[in-house]
Amino acid sequence: MSKNSVAKRYALALFQIAKENNTFVQFDTELAEVRTVFSTNKELHLVLTSPIISIESKKQIIREGFAGSSPFIVNTLQLLIDRHRENIVVDMVDEYKKIANEARNIAEAVVYSVKALSEAEKQQLSTVFAAKIGKASLSIENIVDPSILGGLKIRIGNRIFDGSVSSKLERLGRQLTLNR
Repeated sequence: MSKNSVAKRYALALFQIAKENNTFVQFDTELAEVRTVFSTNKELHLVLTSPIISIESKKQIIREGFAGSSPFIVNTLQLLIDRHRENIVVDMVDEYKKIANEARNIAEAVVYSVKALSEAEKQQLSTVFAAKIGKASLSIENIVDPSILGGLKIRIGNRIFDGSVSSKLERLGRQLTLNR
């Protein structure tokens, strides 16, 4: 069985728990933190995959490290350790996010801007662009990119809405060279 399909099964189980307990927002926040910890902390990965360290010690590290998290999430992480599947945690969180967003009719969007967007600006973008793609709302990740000079560049799935000054200047430059 592939790593992705196993991660999807665990993600689906967490989704069902979130649905039953109406804890989507809590799970979204906590799983984002779990993803950050597991993807950036190489020492944690070395400890959790070490054959020298006992499974109980690894589970204790998870209990202490994620003490503020939902017991469902902590138990899932401990179950992954029991089954020697520590390496699928990031994939499981990504799969959970896909499943939860699909169920709530939310699309993931990456917005490139010259400055950080305010919550009001993110909400306005979500309202406008969600309607364009037939979704209820957008989950926006804002990336500050001074190279776009101004305006916005929005990526939703495989669609790109480019209203950046840099791309407009590039198009203008191409048009001027063609009309020589």
